Amino acid sequence: MPVLVQDPTRALFFTGKGGVGKTSAACATAIALADAGRRVLLVSTDPASNLDEVLGVRLGPTPTPIPAVPGLAALNIDPVEAARAYRERVVGPYRGVLPAAAVTSIEEQLSGACTVEIAAFDEFSRLLGDDDATRAFDHVVFDTAPTGHTLRLLELPAAWSTFIDDNVGGTSCLGPLSGLTHQRALYAASNAALRDAGRTAIVLVARPDASSLKEAERTRTELAALRVGNVQLVLNGVFRARAPGDPIAVAMEARQRAAVDAMPSGLRALRRRDVALLPFGLVGIDALRALGGDAPAAAPAPAPDPDAAVAPGDSLDALIDELARSGTGVVMTMGKGGVGKTTIAARVATALARRGLAVTLTTTDPAAHVDDAARERPPSLRVTRIDPAAETRRYTEEVLASAGAGLDAQGRALLEEDLRSPCTEEIAVFRAFAETVARGAHQLVVIDTAPTGHTLLLLDAAESYHREVAKKPSGSPEAVQRLLPRLRDPAFTHILLVTLPEATPIHEAMQLERDLARAGIHPQAWVVNQSLTPLAVTDPVLVARRAHEAAHLRELAAHAARVVLEPWVDTGPRAPAAGA
Repeated sequence: MPVLVQDPTRALFFTGKGGVGKTSAACATAIALADAGRRVLLVSTDPASNLDEVLGVRLGPTPTPIPAVPGLAALNIDPVEAARAYRERVVGPYRGVLPAAAVTSIEEQLSGACTVEIAAFDEFSRLLGDDDATRAFDHVVFDTAPTGHTLRLLELPAAWSTFIDDNVGGTSCLGPLSGLTHQRALYAASNAALRDAGRTAIVLVARPDASSLKEAERTRTELAALRVGNVQLVLNGVFRARAPGDPIAVAMEARQRAAVDAMPSGLRALRRRDVALLPFGLVGIDALRALGGDAPAAAPAPAPDPDAAVAPGDSLDALIDELARSGTGVVMTMGKGGVGKTTIAARVATALARRGLAVTLTTTDPAAHVDDAARERPPSLRVTRIDPAAETRRYTEEVLASAGAGLDAQGRALLEEDLRSPCTEEIAVFRAFAETVARGAHQLVVIDTAPTGHTLLLLDAAESYHREVAKKPSGSPEAVQRLLPRLRDPAFTHILLVTLPEATPIHEAMQLERDLARAGIHPQAWVVNQSLTPLAVTDPVLVARRAHEAAHLRELAAHAARVVLEPWVDTGPRAPAAGA
């Protein structure tokens, strides 16, 4: 099995738009290196990691050997457990020294989403910047969260190092700064390792489609701004039609060729590896070893099962009709990255606006392209996005104008210093999310959410803020106070769980559904996107993929009360026909 990365460095990061195959590419690379006799540690930094399912081994926060691959160990960075350990590391030295009330106050400061982020970042920094932590391994392969979250992670070593160096007040939004300063050397080492082309390579994983390549180019540009020099490209899922008479296969290949032909020059200049679309799902060691090799014409297709197919009781249009009758409220598309949340959100928003309703289409995903997805613009449709940089500026100005108005020069300087903390962005984005949801009281708001892990952190923040405002509501905006009750109201908030007819996105969405239920939030419907089941295909790879959908659809039909099955459609530009 060939390694997907050229000249693999000690640290390898796999990143890209959700659903492009980062986990598969990271796992396949780790397995290939281990098969070649290297000692490899595979790490997931994704809050919604599915390494366990892909590798078939239950993982925890410490390296677990993979029995089927000698030399390979894997772990998941668990944000909740990392946050618990971080809190104790910060608070522990003060127990028995400070009054109990002061210790409790520090613990409350460390109960929010900021702590979860910095705690997970601490673990990431240790694995990247502390050679002693990974001395037993020749390579550390990072399977990261979708691009927006990963870029945030890669920016943090420099951001926190700068904040610690410049902070003179001794405190931060994460409590006493002494809880961070002991990490100064580690953050500096992580920062240096990221920029050392001989030690670290960033592998951009993309699909051969326009939106995925656009996101890869955006990431490449931001990595260049971070002075990350060793960047490579894996183009995953490249399809070549083997049945010229199959219009679906021909359309798929033409759409991919058009996207690759229009690839930005910056991406085209990177070292690149093309990986063929396989006719089966990439779950299990044997399947992962096939990635990057010569794909067979087709895998043996399962025998037809007349009871396997889903007979959806609703179409997406019927669901949209139901949403239109409410006239106001919030519609949120949720699920694993790459399942088509943005496309479904744009379709729902456009159809609602076409009915004459006032609709705002927006996104909480830094890597989403709702503007591109909403090709039709009825007069009553407004398309926006929550821009982290703009929201951080707005929030900072608001705090300085209110809390900073009565401060003397020293007090204002300390406030400005605190607002330079990387945590400020998390708070600002959360506030913007609450304000966006609040608009649903007067119109329909369709929100394309970030991939699962980032969305769960946002909802965790909603619960943390809700507990806080319940104790002292007077200091919080009305939108923040009412956010969680609005999200829990099924007459106000309509959750659409979007998935593909594949094991991993379905199981991840099932876990998301359980997490939502614990927060008192319940989905209205499941939307299975890009299905081949309703289509007549003859290409051998597509026939095999269509047959493999059956078991997954049967599992979902037994689980969900309401399922909408959306067929694959050709929505992209096509390459010119041969000879044209």
